[in-house]
Amino acid sequence: MPYFTRLILFLFCLMVLVESRKPKRKRWTGQVEMPKPSHLYKKNLDMTKIRKGKPQQLLRVDEHDFSMRPAFGGPAIPVGVDVQVESLDSISEVDMDFTMTLYLRHYWKDERLAFSSASNKSMTFDGRLVKKIWVPDVFFVHSKRSFTHDTTTDNIMLRVFPDGHVLYSMRITVTAMCNMDFSHFPLDSQTCSLELESYAYTDEDLMLYWKNGDESLKTDEKISLSQFLIQKFHTTSRLAFYSSTGWYNRLYINFTLRRHIFFFLLQTYFPATLMVMLSWVSFWIDRRAVPARVSLGITTVLTMTTIITGVNASMPRVSYVKAVDIYLWVSFVFVFLSVLEYAAVNYLTTVQERKERKLREKFPCMCGMLHSKTMMLDGSYSESEANSLAGYPRSHILTEEERQDKIVVHLGLSGEANAARKKGLLKGQMGFRIFQNTHAIDKYSRLIFPASYIFFNLIYWSVFS
Repeated sequence: MPYFTRLILFLFCLMVLVESRKPKRKRWTGQVEMPKPSHLYKKNLDMTKIRKGKPQQLLRVDEHDFSMRPAFGGPAIPVGVDVQVESLDSISEVDMDFTMTLYLRHYWKDERLAFSSASNKSMTFDGRLVKKIWVPDVFFVHSKRSFTHDTTTDNIMLRVFPDGHVLYSMRITVTAMCNMDFSHFPLDSQTCSLELESYAYTDEDLMLYWKNGDESLKTDEKISLSQFLIQKFHTTSRLAFYSSTGWYNRLYINFTLRRHIFFFLLQTYFPATLMVMLSWVSFWIDRRAVPARVSLGITTVLTMTTIITGVNASMPRVSYVKAVDIYLWVSFVFVFLSVLEYAAVNYLTTVQERKERKLREKFPCMCGMLHSKTMMLDGSYSESEANSLAGYPRSHILTEEERQDKIVVHLGLSGEANAARKKGLLKGQMGFRIFQNTHAIDKYSRLIFPASYIFFNLIYWSVFS
């Protein structure tokens, strides 16, 4: 019985399995279902992604040894160069250098890169191929810092033509040394140069030359500098000799800069001139106003010192005198002389007052006498005339004792007047008047100082401008 039951169950399960694998009949709806096209079920294939085997290489880079220059062992390979200056970034007087951004391009022929192609006139590559082939080893002589731009990728371009000609271009920023002469600063012009040369190959292996002469150097029309006017760009070339390695071709990018003077007129020359003119104000101040004249002189001296220090702080410490130093130091001397002028006036005033005080102490009877009436007395004057010169009326009769005292006074003054007159004749009447009246020093200073300074300015600007 159990075996019979198991057989029935097995047959039943087998029938259910067979029925489940049979296709189900669809219910008739009255519509005929059309068969769908087979190409809608198949995925469209991208023919560009189908690899048909290894592509043919136009540049047979792996078949040659590019560690050697083209035509190795033969004549020197000519390498043409042209440059497009993008910008002059900065000129530093303190460091004596300049920073320039440029496009540097090389032209040469390498038959190992020649290829046959009827459709491609040239092929362009980026910097990845440069590491696999030979390129000229040009470097910047006297450069301090330089780099090739790498944003967003290395700014390098390589273009190969079917006959093997190669164009190699890169964008570079270089900081190079510039020997500047500041003897005429800030009325100066500077000539700087960027020098290119092969590092390893002498003129027997590599010949550098400007591809189109002076036309090989081009500049952007928008190049400008804040302190300089770019006057001229030009190219030159010559041979450079090294005692250890030999002769090399060297190319020069020369440019001339003219400094703008207006900035220095506002910041240096005008303030210095105004300080000199301010120091002349003391000539119109009363000589007895000691605090006013002394404080004015010291202020102008300190201000000139500040101007000189500020100008030299932005300049290199050169061992020669610059044009601006001449102007500032001469202006400083004029300011300092105005201080000394008042010192002389004050000293001579003190000496004169001391002499007058001693004279009053020696002859107390002169206190009420007029100076103009006691300048000279000789024996030809009568008693009444002597009394009149002494300040007394003719009707006033002096005693014999008083008359002798007055005559002694007049004779003493007459001797001093005669001595002063003789001294004036020896030294000149003009000098005598100046030292007798200290106000005359200020009067002549009002003319001498401005005239001398104007004369100095005429000579200065005619020589350095």
